[in-house]
Amino acid sequence: MVEANKPVPKGGFFRLLKTVFWSFFGVRRRSDFENDVKLNPLHVIAAGFIGMALFIIVLLVVVRLVVG
Repeated sequence: MVEANKPVPKGGFFRLLKTVFWSFFGVRRRSDFENDVKLNPLHVIAAGFIGMALFIIVLLVVVRLVVG
């Protein structure tokens, strides 16, 4: 149950990073999912692409270290 008088904090940069990070693992709390309304969808998409690029770069570096 959500209290009507309880203010929901506006989404910030670290909250956006946290949202994208946990989304990669598919693990989210229902309360976090309900509060995602405060986040800008364009920022979430951009952070998702940046996270994906970083993940691919880390994988490539690990593979090069193991293979070569």
